Amino acid sequence: MKRHTLSALVENKFGVLARVAGMLSGRGFNIETLNVGPTHTPELSRITATVVADEHALDRCVRALGKLVNVITVQDFTGIDHVARELVVVKVRSNKEIRSELVEISGLFRAKIIDVSPDSVIIEFTGNENKAAAFLRLIEPYGIIELARTGQVALARGT
Repeated sequence: MKRHTLSALVENKFGVLARVAGMLSGRGFNIETLNVGPTHTPELSRITATVVADEHALDRCVRALGKLVNVITVQDFTGIDHVARELVVVKVRSNKEIRSELVEISGLFRAKIIDVSPDSVIIEFTGNENKAAAFLRLIEPYGIIELARTGQVALARGT
């Protein structure tokens, strides 16, 4: 079993996301992350899903996804040179004494402090999943109050 990032270019129509998610879950894949958003073309959207699966089962699923109504293309980024990023927004316990430490950690990871209150800060981090995990490990001891992650979005490199 291996982790895979799938990207599907789909027509921006009602029910497409439900059909794609239904096919993945119906075939027994655990969907770890799922994103959908518009592309530069208003009538198209991109669905990015991270799933754990064996190669053979995933290959069959990718072919089946490509046959769904309103799905234009499906790509598995395994073994393909690509760029993947995710957004993490995290609220961390903070006071005057430790705020500078959180600012320093944020700076090391090129994260931004986007909100400050007397007892917490909200930090925005964007990067790959390994850096996101490292960032969260460093700030976890301060006390994570709330956390939201987008999961990965990805594009193949080159043309």
